[in-house]
Amino acid sequence: MKTGSSILRSVVGRGGARDSAASISGRDAWARRLPLLAAFIYVFLMTQIPFVLTIYYSFFNWNLLKPGSFKFSGLDNYARLITDESIRTAVWNTVVLTVSVIAISVILGTAVAMILNSDVFGKGLMRTLMIAPFLIMPTAGALIWKHTLLNPLYGLIPYLLKPIGLGRVDWVGQAPMVTVVTVEVWRWTPFMMLIILAGLQSQNPEVLEAAKVDGANALQAFRRITLPLVRPFIELGALLGSLFVVQTYDSIYMLTYGGPGEDTTNIPFLLYLVAFQGYSIGQASAIGVVAVIITIIVATFALRTLFSIFQVEARR
Repeated sequence: MKTGSSILRSVVGRGGARDSAASISGRDAWARRLPLLAAFIYVFLMTQIPFVLTIYYSFFNWNLLKPGSFKFSGLDNYARLITDESIRTAVWNTVVLTVSVIAISVILGTAVAMILNSDVFGKGLMRTLMIAPFLIMPTAGALIWKHTLLNPLYGLIPYLLKPIGLGRVDWVGQAPMVTVVTVEVWRWTPFMMLIILAGLQSQNPEVLEAAKVDGANALQAFRRITLPLVRPFIELGALLGSLFVVQTYDSIYMLTYGGPGEDTTNIPFLLYLVAFQGYSIGQASAIGVVAVIITIIVATFALRTLFSIFQVEARR
């Protein structure tokens, strides 16, 4: 029979063992993280310090072309974001561009994913060709569209449209927003297709077979079975796509340079104009801070959608 002192020693011994094990586990965790410390410090220095400086400069009225203009202005730069007509136009263009590109890309991506998920001849080649636009650099893709496809003198599309009287239409100059949306849809449809195709391939084919046996047609099976299954993937693709489309700069710069007028000037391109054409660092910093906040909001929703997909897959 154990005495009180022996019981106390055994309890203390077990507690000391647990503390020792926890200490060893903590040291092992830090040993695994230590090789990543240099990368973390580098990322912090390259991203967070410039962002803090951007916030700092946004409270000052500073123009590089005006010596001695570096003066504290409080929230004047942010107030100007509400009253400036060009900024409101840029916000509107950003919304129109983002909503149009994402909506059309999701619809086309879903259609192509449905085709590639079926037993169609040449499915592997079609998948490769569909992914190609997403792998082309945005600047190179915009130049291809502007000079090879849409040029009214020697472009391929005006040549094909010549029999119906549209051979000399300057699409870039006469329909700039439509042109930018078209190029971005061409670029982002493969991205949507890949994400939605992943959702379709996780579907149990036996469920669709059972629906066909019960008399459901293709449209009913899509609405009642397929669409609810791939809805989280569609939402994820739309949110991630929005995160990048909001930051569209390359296509606008190469295709229209924000014009004609301000028809295609969005927030990133306006930021470029204010900072590198007008040299107004304070105003550009305020625009940059607001753009980062909007991006963080969209990224938060995207991450929540991604985590919900992981949780659903883990419960299966």
